[in-house]
Amino acid sequence: MHQFRDDLIHAGLAALYYTGTHHLLRPIFEGVGAIFTMHHVRPASGAEFRPNRQLEITPNFLRSMLLHLRSRGIDIITLDELHQRLREGDVSRRFACFTFDDGYRDNRDFALPVMREFDAPFTVYVTSDFAEGIGKLWWITLERVIAKASVLEVVVDGAAKRIEVRAPAAKQIAFERLRRWLRSLPGDQDISREIAALAAPHGIDETAVCRDLCMSWDELKSFADDPLVTIGAHTITHCNLGKQTEAKATREIAVSRSRIEEILKRPVEHFAYPYGDKTAAAAREFALTRNAGFKTAVTTRPGMIFSKSADHLTALRRVSLNGNYQYSRVLPVLTSGAATAMWNGFRRVDAA
Repeated sequence: MHQFRDDLIHAGLAALYYTGTHHLLRPIFEGVGAIFTMHHVRPASGAEFRPNRQLEITPNFLRSMLLHLRSRGIDIITLDELHQRLREGDVSRRFACFTFDDGYRDNRDFALPVMREFDAPFTVYVTSDFAEGIGKLWWITLERVIAKASVLEVVVDGAAKRIEVRAPAAKQIAFERLRRWLRSLPGDQDISREIAALAAPHGIDETAVCRDLCMSWDELKSFADDPLVTIGAHTITHCNLGKQTEAKATREIAVSRSRIEEILKRPVEHFAYPYGDKTAAAAREFALTRNAGFKTAVTTRPGMIFSKSADHLTALRRVSLNGNYQYSRVLPVLTSGAATAMWNGFRRVDAA
């Protein structure tokens, strides 16, 4: 199913480009700007099994997007400036913002040097437990378990299953199946329980995964001192806020912010919802971040920024720079708004 969806998206992006439809749709759907979302920026891996590859782009692809934006005269601005422009109705020039979720070390090692080449500001949304070194990146743990294993013993919906995962194709199928199952569980504590049960027999230490990939507080202190860097909040534990009680969701939002402010000694005024789709960020969550006083909060719902987005500053859409689609012809399609318009049924703003 995942491969079919990827193939469909590839075909759709190619069709928009080669037919020139993105040129026709640009005046209607390019909006006033875009917020780009990324996770990892690092050199391409030669590994055959990379089920989370959609979350990583290469430094060269990031550079290509920055060159494309500069060639079109698009301003690359901070989220503070985005907030100001939208509030003041200053939409005379199109803009782009760059955002990175979770707080990965490769944001410092590989993204920052590229952003410096273009004097381009960006925001990194930090999950505070990740910076603490105690977080659980279950999707990475799942990948590492399957990469290491030849056979998985797992209980799915009460039924014991033995899954052969020797070949890369079998590993990919198992990952997709187990990821869907884990995302369907009632709460984050259920995911944690099942991942722990999967990881233990294969000697995978979940918190070691976190420390291996994420910047520590000490690393974030020096990183945040760079004038191009803004630090935002991304909850304490990277939980699905939509599945939490209101009290728990409020705490995840507020404490993540206060921890970052206390340790990094700087205000935190921007927020990103973990997972960020409609199951994780909807009207209640938009109200919670608004009431908490954040200037902006971003989802992972695909879409451009329009003047009307000023009325929904805690429900902002983003455009994913996806590791599955790293080729030059995707750049003008993404910045035209054509791809996200088609994905959204040609709705411009959806804050429900």
